[in-house]
Amino acid sequence: MRAKTHWLYLLWFLTLPGYAEITVYIPLGSANSVIAVDAATDTVTATISGVDNPHGLVATPDGEYLIAGSLKESPPPPDNPDGPTSNLFLIHPAHHHVMRTIPVWGWTHHQAITPDGRYVLSTHATRSNVSVVDLQTNKVVHTIATGPAPNYVIVTKDGKRAFVTNTGDGTISELDPAAGKTLRTLDAGPTPEHMVLSEDEKKLYVANTGAGTVSVVSVASGKVVKRYELGQDLHGLDIGDDGKTLFVSSKKDEKLYAVNTDTGKINSIALAPAPYHLNTISGTGKVYVSSRKSPEIWVVEQKSLKVINTIKLPDGKGEGHQMAIVRE
Repeated sequence: MRAKTHWLYLLWFLTLPGYAEITVYIPLGSANSVIAVDAATDTVTATISGVDNPHGLVATPDGEYLIAGSLKESPPPPDNPDGPTSNLFLIHPAHHHVMRTIPVWGWTHHQAITPDGRYVLSTHATRSNVSVVDLQTNKVVHTIATGPAPNYVIVTKDGKRAFVTNTGDGTISELDPAAGKTLRTLDAGPTPEHMVLSEDEKKLYVANTGAGTVSVVSVASGKVVKRYELGQDLHGLDIGDDGKTLFVSSKKDEKLYAVNTDTGKINSIALAPAPYHLNTISGTGKVYVSSRKSPEIWVVEQKSLKVINTIKLPDGKGEGHQMAIVRE
């Protein structure tokens, strides 16, 4: 029955207006690789190796390159104690290989890229800063101080501002990526991690992992204006195709939540073990949810909140982290 349902869903998906081929690239952490997944069929089409413990991942707007951050950090060179201790990996996905590495200071947690494809921002939790790499030179051009333990970073549609959650003090830093400076500090609620902007960019939705809540932050005032009470140890967070439904994972409660931000209604389904990172695959009606403890990714239909497929990771290794979506 599930195979028939998936086939009918695929036929519907392929007839969507403006349908484009969509590839989801997923870093697999301890497997030291990045996979490519065809979003129409939910199948792994390529594996790119040679990437040290990748966690953060972004794609250039044209899809020509991927930039992966790494959780691996090495001691600085003996002749340069202030030198770089980690790398970003510049990947050519069409050729399935790493083209070059870009030195940075400190391991990288999450990343974002400006809409023009020029700047890549990486959070460095142990350094309390964000690095800005200019892809025209493949070098760090700014190091911007944030609050303690910066975690997640997102960029506005015009690329002029970025927002960074600071897990260590419950704040959000607003940055100017091009100028390399902090503009102001916003409230976020306790232990903020993953975050997403509303469609109109007037609100930030922030997962407060320790508190089991999602904070709604007014961009204008910089204050928390609402909270949604969910489950323990929240992690992944994204907004659905309808622009109003938040999808949030709880590792400890082993649930995927769907929050209607218009009505406040909360639905959930059980996902086990340990639902982790997630991304809505815009235009497909799907959510990809990885597991922290099992080498698989669940494919959930946004409207019905039902699992419609499961993606098994190659060789049964790794765990899915920050996903990058490319449309062709």
